[in-house]
Amino acid sequence: MARIAVMGAGMGAMAAAARLAVAGHRVVVYERTDTYGGAVRRLERDGFGFDTGPGLLTLPAVYRDLFVKTGKEPLEECVELVQVDPSARHVFADGTEVALPNASRAGVVAALDEALGGGAGARWGDFLVRAREAWDRTRRPLLEEPLWSNWRVLADKEPYPAVPHKRLLRTRRAATLAEIGAWELRDPRLAALLAGYALAHGVDPASAPASAAVLPYMEHAFGTWYVRGGIRELARAVYERCLARRVEFVFGTEITRILTEDGRVTGVELGGGASGASGPAGATVAEAEFVVGAEPWRLDGQVAGTPYGAGTVAPRPEDRFPGRMVVCLALRGAREPGAAHRTVVHSADAEGELDLFRHGTPPKLPTVRIDRPDDPALRPDDAHESMVLTATVPAATRYDWGAPGVADAFAERMITAAERAVPDLRERTLWREVRTPLDTARETGATGGAVPPPALAAPQGVLHPANGTAVAGLFGVGGWSHPGGGLPHAGMSGALVAGLVVEGPDFRGSQ
Repeated sequence: MARIAVMGAGMGAMAAAARLAVAGHRVVVYERTDTYGGAVRRLERDGFGFDTGPGLLTLPAVYRDLFVKTGKEPLEECVELVQVDPSARHVFADGTEVALPNASRAGVVAALDEALGGGAGARWGDFLVRAREAWDRTRRPLLEEPLWSNWRVLADKEPYPAVPHKRLLRTRRAATLAEIGAWELRDPRLAALLAGYALAHGVDPASAPASAAVLPYMEHAFGTWYVRGGIRELARAVYERCLARRVEFVFGTEITRILTEDGRVTGVELGGGASGASGPAGATVAEAEFVVGAEPWRLDGQVAGTPYGAGTVAPRPEDRFPGRMVVCLALRGAREPGAAHRTVVHSADAEGELDLFRHGTPPKLPTVRIDRPDDPALRPDDAHESMVLTATVPAATRYDWGAPGVADAFAERMITAAERAVPDLRERTLWREVRTPLDTARETGATGGAVPPPALAAPQGVLHPANGTAVAGLFGVGGWSHPGGGLPHAGMSGALVAGLVVEGPDFRGSQ
């Protein structure tokens, strides 16, 4: 039985902790805040409840596997999963609307043909077939196996089978999502639909590799799910599974230094008054044979005696990735019957919106995602409704979200956009809470409140640092490590780290 220290109580960290505890190890999670879940948070006020992180879940099989492998009670006995239908309602810049059925390619094709005409549904359906091929080519090496330095499948070749396109007397193939939209989908509304998936995951549609086609494919193939009571209930269930497996949690305590000897982890220094032996200069020390860390760039200055990740560079989030703006709305009046759980209001200035990636400025006309869960647990009574608006924005390292009036001004833009889908929104609003990337930074520790995107395979794709490091016994887990951000990917990273600790460096992923 090894002693394992886990840095933070995010979803990936807890997924690893539960699996490691089942394998017989003594696992202690040190969390610098007062609660678990990382970015999976809930705001509660006056009987209203709001998910301030992810609002929906894709690939629930990841968490089903976690619960099967760590106890007798399956996931569905711990939370109630509801498949939302439609998966989303989309409102385009020209006023066209379409509701896309959940996990039904034929239904999506029919809905797009009826709403957009001109063979739009068939083009989107053909695109999903090609996206499936990209998924099949990358699923295992990108998501289910550790990231090995000698694996070229993720970077040498674009896995998306783009359609040849004649342009300027030359035959070209789409290499980015934007080119897929222009050359293969050939409809600005379909291009906006595709770009919306990239924006929601924090990647620039203009530079996102064509392999990012897997993002809409995951939704259409595996469905979109809601956890009754809010996604925070999933975090609660994972936390309680950890407790049942005798994982120890120490809240209000941060790992401030990772101790090593001869290139191997020996323990951690702690802040916040946790119990342990007294170390140098009065520091609190906890011995550990393994440390499961988070946010690789933070480890650079925390590993004592050995350069972290020798020969590698841990990317910092402010260099590449945006954050999220969230507006929680408490509304008077009941949610109208048949309202979609999620509505995406697409920007009327798609090109200008990309300035958030190029220049670090918030879009004047943002794409806004509206979540309206029909859930009595999130409202004081049936005469009220809770609603969450989300937009992708620059991280706080690139834009001053703390300047007077800045956050409220952008929230007004988001509400104006949302009124295209919910016309009476302002008159129904009782109060609102505005959350910027600064709040994300405070709660998760991510620099600037940046949000990690999922890993994407391609020559110009997105690859996060490997879970193993040059320091023996030190592993990275969660959204900023392989295979990247998002609830499913966090759960996958937990499984990979547990496999590497239990089975050693020869672990090749679950079969």
